[in-house]
Amino acid sequence: MSTSFAADVLSSSVVSGASLFYAASGELVGERAGVVNLGLEGLMLIGAAEGVAAASLSGNPYVGVVAAGLACLLANMIFGVLVIERRANQLAAGLSLMFFGFGASTLIGRPFVGTLVPGLPRIAAPGLGPFDILVWLAVPTALFLWGLLFRTRWGLVLRAVGEDPAAAFAAGRRPKQMQFQALALAGFLAGVGGAHLSVGLTQTWDEGMTSGRGFIATALVIFSKWNPLWLIAGALVFGGAEALQLQLQARGADVSPFLMTMAPYLLTLMILAFWGWSRRAAAPAALGRNFFGVE
Repeated sequence: MSTSFAADVLSSSVVSGASLFYAASGELVGERAGVVNLGLEGLMLIGAAEGVAAASLSGNPYVGVVAAGLACLLANMIFGVLVIERRANQLAAGLSLMFFGFGASTLIGRPFVGTLVPGLPRIAAPGLGPFDILVWLAVPTALFLWGLLFRTRWGLVLRAVGEDPAAAFAAGRRPKQMQFQALALAGFLAGVGGAHLSVGLTQTWDEGMTSGRGFIATALVIFSKWNPLWLIAGALVFGGAEALQLQLQARGADVSPFLMTMAPYLLTLMILAFWGWSRRAAAPAALGRNFFGVE
């Protein structure tokens, strides 16, 4: 493997992994509070469409990213009302949110198909090329979330809610309030992940442009063992699988394009099979009960 090929794959891995990281980090926060959201794919699509729409209308990519985050925050609050207040099944509610995201993103993005929006500023990395600002902010974001979850009282209470909401309530905490706060942060980060695809990378909108990244981001949370710092490594691994198949296709490798397209998803299954069953870093205890609606 040539040095240039390896550098191209590594650079593409970093870029491809950034959107996965932001979406997965939001899902991690929500799951730490005991809420699983299978609608992440739909949220990312809403973020991608809203990011392009806002960036196009304002002429400012930062406005696009913030608008995408706020739009997905609002959508996640609707999901929160269903699963927290109305005690709806998280599986059904998440899938409903996903399909809502498919439709809403198409509606938002239709007027902007083919529109080129201003991209995020890029800063050069020695030997790898320029990366946009959201790529550079990924590691500080991971450190911030780790500190928030494991070094603050808010994070302690959130994790307690994710382990046993009833015990947290008996200790004088407000589980519903904490879950809503977690879902607000999760929705915003999912929107940023979607906006990174449209505003940071392609600078345009294309229907269905997430191509399953929301599902990979959900699997990435399991890979990370619900630790934000592991998300960085996981995003590079999953982003690398996508980057490798793109680089091989660009170089005309004699490999079936269908097989290469499957590579990131095959990797997802393999890693979950061999990595996800460690007892030392189990999921929050309330996660399974809440997901299936069992009291």
